[in-house]
Amino acid sequence: MIRTDSRTKPRRPARLLALLALLAALLPLAACQRGEAVPWRLTDVGGHMPDLDFNLVDDHGRAVTGRDYRGKVVLLYFGYTHCPDVCPLTLAQLHVVMQRLGPLADGARILFVSVDPARDTPEVMHAYVNAFDPRAVGLSGTPRAIEALSKRYRSAFTREPDRGDGQYEVSHSSAIYIFDRDGKARLLATPANPQDDLVHDLHLLLSLGDAP
Repeated sequence: MIRTDSRTKPRRPARLLALLALLAALLPLAACQRGEAVPWRLTDVGGHMPDLDFNLVDDHGRAVTGRDYRGKVVLLYFGYTHCPDVCPLTLAQLHVVMQRLGPLADGARILFVSVDPARDTPEVMHAYVNAFDPRAVGLSGTPRAIEALSKRYRSAFTREPDRGDGQYEVSHSSAIYIFDRDGKARLLATPANPQDDLVHDLHLLLSLGDAP
């Protein structure tokens, strides 16, 4: 009869149980880390605003929709080419932001939506936006389409009375809506936000992909 010494029994089951216990302890920690909030500096609007969606005309006269910009991080801004101050200042700031992002900026597009389609033809829009940044696209459309898009993102604009010489201004919201590569609304900025904050958050979206 062969006797088995308890001191010589195989220890694999005990080691396996210890390993499983360790993994069980680590899994909640890993899940917690994955669920940590992304350190955005701008206003997080994820889940609170609709996806990027529209039917407009770009500055080459082509019909485009929100789906045409899937795969790019999009900065959507409402304005017009005759804007005396806020629009050119905002586009100039966004151009500097793109420069600071370096090669990553190729994964982003600035969509400048005109709230003055009567004067902002595709040709006018093309010359205007390209004077600021090659990654900017001018978008226009029918008054109804522009109004619908503005309401979709809780923006607003009002045409001021004609000054008597055929010239007029358009008062409009100045928010910058930022969408991820899947067309999901992620962040909200304004021209008052520090440039560093825009660079920081866009860098996260562009380099790390879509945040959880």
